[in-house]
Amino acid sequence: MQSFQPPEYYMPYPARLNPNLERAREHTKAWAYRMDMIDVPQEGVPIWDEHDLDSHDYALLCAYTHPDADGPELDLITDWYVWVFYFDDHFVELYKRRPDLTAARAHLDRLRAFMPVEGDITETPTNPVERGLADLWARTVPGTGLDWRQRFAENTKHLLDESLWELLNISEDRVSNPIEYVEMRRKVGGAPWSANLVEHAVGAELPAAIAESRPIGVLRDTFADGVHLRNDLFSYDREVLDEGELSNGVLVFERFLGCSTQEAADTVNDLLTSRLHQFEHTALTEVPALLDEHGIDPAGRLAVLGYVKGLQDWQAGGHEWHMRSSRYVHEGGSTETPFLDGPQGLGTSAARIASSLLATAPQRLRSFSHRPFEPVGPRAVPEVHVPFQVSLSPHLDSAREHHVEWAHRMGILDDVPRVWNEEQLRGMDLPLCSAGLDPDATEEQLHLSADWLAFGTYGDDYYPIVFGRSADLVGAKVCTERLKELMPVDGPAAVVPVSPLERSLADLWERTAGPMPVEYRREFRRSVEAMVDAWLWELHNQLLNHVPDPIDYVEMRRGTFGSEMTMSLCRLNHGSAVPPEIYRTRTIRNMENSAMDCAWMINDLFSYRKEIEFEGEVHNLVLVAQNFLDCDLATGYRLVHDLLDARMQQFQHVVDTELPALCEEEELGAETRAALAQYATELQDWLAGILLWHQRTDRYQDENLRYNLPHAPAAAEEPAFVQRPTGLGTSAARLSLG
Repeated sequence: MQSFQPPEYYMPYPARLNPNLERAREHTKAWAYRMDMIDVPQEGVPIWDEHDLDSHDYALLCAYTHPDADGPELDLITDWYVWVFYFDDHFVELYKRRPDLTAARAHLDRLRAFMPVEGDITETPTNPVERGLADLWARTVPGTGLDWRQRFAENTKHLLDESLWELLNISEDRVSNPIEYVEMRRKVGGAPWSANLVEHAVGAELPAAIAESRPIGVLRDTFADGVHLRNDLFSYDREVLDEGELSNGVLVFERFLGCSTQEAADTVNDLLTSRLHQFEHTALTEVPALLDEHGIDPAGRLAVLGYVKGLQDWQAGGHEWHMRSSRYVHEGGSTETPFLDGPQGLGTSAARIASSLLATAPQRLRSFSHRPFEPVGPRAVPEVHVPFQVSLSPHLDSAREHHVEWAHRMGILDDVPRVWNEEQLRGMDLPLCSAGLDPDATEEQLHLSADWLAFGTYGDDYYPIVFGRSADLVGAKVCTERLKELMPVDGPAAVVPVSPLERSLADLWERTAGPMPVEYRREFRRSVEAMVDAWLWELHNQLLNHVPDPIDYVEMRRGTFGSEMTMSLCRLNHGSAVPPEIYRTRTIRNMENSAMDCAWMINDLFSYRKEIEFEGEVHNLVLVAQNFLDCDLATGYRLVHDLLDARMQQFQHVVDTELPALCEEEELGAETRAALAQYATELQDWLAGILLWHQRTDRYQDENLRYNLPHAPAAAEEPAFVQRPTGLGTSAARLSLG
């Protein structure tokens, strides 16, 4: 018996079958035999026999997911998927069933040698995994561009290396929290790797100028999440009940929500639907503007179009394969009707499109039908647990006076429209936040920190007031690009600041980045750009009255809160004591991301009434949770509070357990270990200081909200930008804004 009743899936694209299927089946079986993947035990452990390969039918998977590939290309793609599934099963049998971290690391380390971005393979393969990878790499990379090879190699390494994350969780009997799970599943699940192969299959690589942009990244990530969440639903019994796997989205939500397996499966399916909706939203509203902005030529545009279509084909074909492959069908079950009622069999997937659209329409409708300025009323913030002692800088009073003087000098308090006045600025007490974030700062450093907080907070208030109420997305884009030009990496700025927002950034850039080496300056600029780009993203959603998808919100919220900028400054303060590759490890990124999320979740809990009732916002995790789960306010608050607790526990786990393990594994020296320990302490100070500031500032106090927001309309009023069509099917009427 299945553990839950399968849900109604959202699948708006029909599955098509490649006519070269039988050729690929014949070819890939012969190839798997040559690589010793069939009937050749590894270290005495059987992995696959011929029946396993035939019943899993990876050729059918590739024929569905790449319906337009020619014969030789389909052969190559199918061999890649046979290899990756063999790798996964080989890893399970040799290293997961009886966890062996040392042997697993040695196995994974050797695989890097068989993926040279430039030059030939020099190592000799010693097992089927190495042999298959060496053969596939040599057959795939000729004729590809360096940019594609680098991205493909990186994603293949992620797919291999992050298997250790799953193994560590099993050895610790640890189930990850939902945010950690989605982030890590993308890497270990291999869908970004699959997206690279889509480029190869359609014969068109993404233009390098946009390959790492937000819209292309969202397409890749929503594709990945769709693939992985669907797989989790189909594979729950096999992975969780048979293999003892802990990395499955249904199990993650079952544990986090404390609900039944059925309720968890329904929630995972809702998240899968939301991610596919986000894919479509990005493809229609963000990608065309991206192509225009970068002046992509017709060939590049066709490549992007082929890529989008290829990802859609993969989603539809991957779903159809899961319906048919014995890898996910229970004993005694039917390979034809394991999950859905209604028409089944080849060519009938299109018949299920209408029902899937109807079933998921309410979720899409909710995302565009929130009523702004909805009365919330006073609400107590639940107790937030931050287990770190707060300390305050002795230079706090000095920073408070400097802060106000600086804001006057930049013109922030005299701007038209006036976003802030001096009384508001003093009441916000941003220097208090700085004094807690960095209690050991010198007086000059504390002044600079408080001024950066003022710039970030002012910009966050400025965009919706200046550009939101007039629905001026074009003006906002111009402003954003000018802000970027005020941060030169080398030489003078390309523009002269003309507004308080620009003057404040120009001043801060000169004081902060001026003394930095060029490579540090470049990294710091990227972090500030992430913040100003996130302001633009928020404005775009606001104009469409679009409550964001929960995963997109979490990932962009780190930018709008300025977390990336704060982390960047912390890292740069450690100079060369920590090698750049250490900052890129899973351990450090998990430590940073969990700290970032704790910080902005604290903000979302405290700012809910201010943002929802008085500002008409759609960007608050409580609202996003309410919209996604269609739940009441109390439930939304509780879920955000629980997620904050889970991320705080993860942060502590990384600091206490994973960070020391990283230092041992990488054999780091005393100076590097000390710098990383100091970095962890700085993040703890950061979290303690942020909580203290939220508890003491008057920015979110109920009695001060209308006074502090002189531009907020009465609760019954709506600003100009929402006096337009809203709801399902009306977004096209507003696309001219972008």
